[in-house]
Amino acid sequence: MVIREYELFEVPPRWLFLKIETDDGTVGWGEPIVEGRAKTVRTAVQELMDNYLVGKDPGRIEDHWQTMYRGGFYRGGPVLMSALAGIDQALWDLKGKRFGAPVYELLGGAVRDRVRVYQGIGNGTPQELSERASDAVDDGFSVLKMGPLRETEHVESLATIDRVCDRLAAVREAVGAEVDVALDFHGRASKSLAKQLVSAIEPYEPMFVEEPVLPEHSDAILELARRTSIPIATGERLFSRWDFKSLLESGAVDVIQPDLSHAGGITEVKKLAAQAEAYDVAVAPHCPLGPIAFAASLQIDACCHNAFVQEQSLDIHYHADDDDALDYLADPGLFDFEGGFVELPDGPGLGVDIDETTVRERAGDVDWHNPVWRTDDGSITEW
Repeated sequence: MVIREYELFEVPPRWLFLKIETDDGTVGWGEPIVEGRAKTVRTAVQELMDNYLVGKDPGRIEDHWQTMYRGGFYRGGPVLMSALAGIDQALWDLKGKRFGAPVYELLGGAVRDRVRVYQGIGNGTPQELSERASDAVDDGFSVLKMGPLRETEHVESLATIDRVCDRLAAVREAVGAEVDVALDFHGRASKSLAKQLVSAIEPYEPMFVEEPVLPEHSDAILELARRTSIPIATGERLFSRWDFKSLLESGAVDVIQPDLSHAGGITEVKKLAAQAEAYDVAVAPHCPLGPIAFAASLQIDACCHNAFVQEQSLDIHYHADDDDALDYLADPGLFDFEGGFVELPDGPGLGVDIDETTVRERAGDVDWHNPVWRTDDGSITEW
């Protein structure tokens, strides 16, 4: 079996799918994407595929990973690691299909039967958030995540702190103590604001606070950790075990959130989970993406003991009413969430059957970019 050809598809709302086909007709799918940079990653995938993989045996996944990573003098970063990640997903999909087994069976087998998933409820007024939270709980979710910050200054007023607390208090009152609520600061808080916020929200006992500061300021997380009992999560903008190394060694983080479409794919995130386990750190893969990335995330959740909850993109804010992750699956019922859990996919490879007809019908020039936010004085701020 050798890799014969590949195709790339930009599909709405903001995804890039990779199809790799071998000489015997076996097909593997991957999702290499940096949100808002689909064309850049597309070019990187083409370079890696043409230079290193076409005509090669797809089964030598570790060697291919090392070659793609080490074959260039410049390595790492969001674009190259996301391109590598999507290729790696497709290679594992091919291997699983070759042996007729889910990827997690090839990685040591399942350590759980189903995976807990959480529902994002976004931002809004306290009333809006409490209503969304109640609806999510009615749908069976026992973990919610909210993003209470918008445009922020380096030093914020008391009113900003109060708004965050009011929103969290409304959600906590709506769902009670039995439902876990996480907060995503999305890297929007400065170091000074993050210190104020973690102290102010502590009485509401959030499950974790995500990306309290930008990854450029990961050194500040240790100071935050010393100030609060709230578990701290981060990692969606870190791309390899080397990026996570100092963070784990510092003892500052409680949950890492590598993205299966950004952090080198299944091969690398499996290693990252083992690396985190050595530091007694949990794993919650980041995944506001499409069905292939979600399926890849579930393979890691299935076989890593320290994986404990999974993000998913159904009903996420950037979807139009007619754009959904399930649209690209031949069996949309595969990812039914019951009681806040999803069953492990038991099909070969990634366990998803992609509806290629729909992919081809919708493929085109997808021009999604994140919004540009500015503060009251006109200066740009974090999105």
